[in-house]
Amino acid sequence: MKLTLQGQSAYAYTGGKALNPALPALVFIHGALNDHSVWTLLARYFAHHGHAVLALDLPGHGRSSGPALNSLGALGDWVWDFLDAAGIARAALVGHSMGSLIALEAAARQPERARHLLMVGTAYPMKVSEALLQTAQEQPLKAIQMVNHFSFASWAAKPSYPGPGAWLQGAELALKRRIQAQQKELNLFAHDFRLCDAYDEGLEAARRVTCPCDFILGERDQMTSPKQARTLAEALQAKLHLLPAGHSLMAEQPDLMLQTLRQALQGSKP
Repeated sequence: MKLTLQGQSAYAYTGGKALNPALPALVFIHGALNDHSVWTLLARYFAHHGHAVLALDLPGHGRSSGPALNSLGALGDWVWDFLDAAGIARAALVGHSMGSLIALEAAARQPERARHLLMVGTAYPMKVSEALLQTAQEQPLKAIQMVNHFSFASWAAKPSYPGPGAWLQGAELALKRRIQAQQKELNLFAHDFRLCDAYDEGLEAARRVTCPCDFILGERDQMTSPKQARTLAEALQAKLHLLPAGHSLMAEQPDLMLQTLRQALQGSKP
């Protein structure tokens, strides 16, 4: 579905079902240099099992137009602006990597509207090495290859979604290159990484969150190591789920990711 927010086109994938705001809402928020497509399996499952699903394209990413926003807090506000326009009062928020911090900000800024916070592949602080930041600024395609290499725990995931023969690393590399190429005036990769690196309000935000919280982490994640999530998890009193995967959990362990998310959401209030 497409909406207009502040004069710009904003897109969300609804999982192959028309959005019904009367159903329990579930919002998926992608990470740096990604779009809604990283959530396809999860979005389709929940849309066909009693949820109103919105897998968002953040401003300047995928099918959402406009400039990329300059802070994770502003993106947290944008999430609620989208939900207001879609007629959604309350929602569970699921965010991956950079998107997990956006979900945290959203849950902190309007805590009465967040019924569950699920942070996937997260860390706090989400610092990025200076070498990677510099490479992202000067040679973004090389940096994309580096991150793609670090995002998977193995080169050969077992056959699963999207099907036998799918090349997970190649698909993610192609997605990042496509999202990067869409922005003509901005190095979007460097922009997104710097937002993550600069974010220092996580513990303050955690104090304002009132809903249940779960962390779903890859035990072999080289981008956001599980040990880097401990302090924030304690602040949020989050339940931890460790999956045998790297940073790209949704691609590398799709079935287990779906099972874990289903179990975590069973405790959500309508």
